[in-house]
Amino acid sequence: MHPHLGELEIESIKEYSVIMSKAPHELIPATILTGFLGSGKTTLLNRILKENHGMKIAVIENEFGEEGVDNDLLLQNEQESIVEMNNGCLCCTVRGDLVRILGDMAERRAKGEIKFDRLVIETTGMADPGPVAQTFFVDDVVAENYILDAVITVVDAKHGMQQLDEHREIQQQVGFADKILLSKTDLCTEDEVTALKHRLVRMNARAETMLSKHGEAPIDRLLDVRG
Repeated sequence: MHPHLGELEIESIKEYSVIMSKAPHELIPATILTGFLGSGKTTLLNRILKENHGMKIAVIENEFGEEGVDNDLLLQNEQESIVEMNNGCLCCTVRGDLVRILGDMAERRAKGEIKFDRLVIETTGMADPGPVAQTFFVDDVVAENYILDAVITVVDAKHGMQQLDEHREIQQQVGFADKILLSKTDLCTEDEVTALKHRLVRMNARAETMLSKHGEAPIDRLLDVRG
């Protein structure tokens, strides 16, 4: 033992070794989906949950979107409910602690009780995505099972300029983004979209900006951002 390493440091090294023993491809890729109120992220989530895109995605929503979607209830209690959709995806409505729920889902997946290949977490419209992103690095259980793929921020092209002027939350959402999806571009002029894109680049030059019209967005390009 190194003379300067105490028991606490040794335990930390052991825990780190366990975490790092899992190759990145064995970890569950997770995407954080954020966006200001009315940006269109719920529309995107409903597409993920209903379209036949061939992927098994677990979506953690703050509040389930549209009613009348055919599904099978897998679990329901005071803290959460897990619903299996017709396309094989899972929708988990969260009211409790995110870290605990992520741990529970990983454990149930390992036991074969639920099946999903990747995770999408929706944040509330007024939320700073920073604390959610930090969860994937500071919590051992989460880090042992998941890897953060990207933060996707949906920005309303029609009202984005005004919202950026008035709300700190959307500024934080743009700043954390790995990809920015401009929604409702069909309601804007080309000059309006160009001006907003230039502003977003000044705020976050590393994030790729994608355009969405009529609620359409290429789901596959929003996932596997790490490659």
